[in-house]
Amino acid sequence: MDLTRYAPLLQDNGSRLLLLVIDGVGGYPEVDRGSELESADTPHLDRLAAEGSTGLLEPAGPGVTVGSGPGHLALFGYDPWAHDLGRGVLAAVGVGFDLQPGDVAARGNLATLDADGLVTDRRAGRIGDAQAAPLTERLAGRIDTVDGVEVHLRHISEHRVLVVLRGDGLDPRVADMDPQATGTAPLPARPRDPAAERTAEVLDAVDAALREALAAEEGDGGPDVLLMRGFDAVREMPDFTERTGLRAAAVASYPMYRGVASLVGMDVLGPPRTFDEQIALVEQHRESYDYLFVHHKYADAAGHDGDRERKVAAIEELDAQVPDLLDAAQADVVAVTGDHSSPAALSGHSWHPVPVLLHGAHVGVDDARTFGERACATGLIGRRPTEHLLPLMLGAAGRLAKYGA
Repeated sequence: MDLTRYAPLLQDNGSRLLLLVIDGVGGYPEVDRGSELESADTPHLDRLAAEGSTGLLEPAGPGVTVGSGPGHLALFGYDPWAHDLGRGVLAAVGVGFDLQPGDVAARGNLATLDADGLVTDRRAGRIGDAQAAPLTERLAGRIDTVDGVEVHLRHISEHRVLVVLRGDGLDPRVADMDPQATGTAPLPARPRDPAAERTAEVLDAVDAALREALAAEEGDGGPDVLLMRGFDAVREMPDFTERTGLRAAAVASYPMYRGVASLVGMDVLGPPRTFDEQIALVEQHRESYDYLFVHHKYADAAGHDGDRERKVAAIEELDAQVPDLLDAAQADVVAVTGDHSSPAALSGHSWHPVPVLLHGAHVGVDDARTFGERACATGLIGRRPTEHLLPLMLGAAGRLAKYGA
């Protein structure tokens, strides 16, 4: 969406907007049961839906499965096809790594392999920070240069590791080395452009060095490989405040989501360790901002693990904290949705549209009485691109003046 056309209409009326992103909240109803969201007991989200308007969002178009980066950019009003960012850059910004022009960044998963070299667990048993952080530090101490290229490794969280290459002649146009599936072998680095051939060769050498270093670690059952994906280089993004007139803040615990918010110019608060700390940050800083983006991760993690019951529980736990978040934010307009769907039945992201609710004094009320896929499909917002949500929030908050005579 070209938000620049809205610039003449923007007006500051002192209203405050809250966007609550329940990561991966969407799913799909099955023949014998509802989706995870429909199955969850969510009285507070249901009340917001009943008092507001609902609909379904498609982050990048019908049938397209998106990653978290484009999903969030669409929520912030950016065309995800025009402004896609690799996970490496988002992770680097999120952990405060000083990316330089020419650097190539990737997100890596510590993972395990079987005797035949096939992936058995893409998250190494969801290895904890206490084990993964010192392991990453040891790896960084053993691998600092490969084929004349600097290699920087930083722990992100749990199984996630940032990889940055720094040297002459690097190009980020390399396909993912992570097959994103178990039972198959990690992929070699494959250049998507002839200019990236040297980068692919360096990445294959880095992969070999990492495997050797991991094999030298004492004990059995630890990670065997680092699956790298999301190669990208730093670039400038259109500024969120310049596009919307909103002073914006992000309250998220995971580095990637802090990273994407930072890249579009939002202030990033914290970092918080728990959702209670996120709520406290919202209350502490709300008077300084017109737009508060709050991220909740746990439903998505359960969806990735194929754990339906845990995803339902994560949604219910979030719902119980909604009243405290609303009290902390004191927002005039509230939107609740996800960046994409993560059905537990698929153990990952999917193309299914994402439920959305919009709540405010002048939003209007439709027939939805619960917050779920089928209820939202009947709502007044309709089925529309995710990037339309931000203008709808601006309009509901009275921040867009009348267009034309």
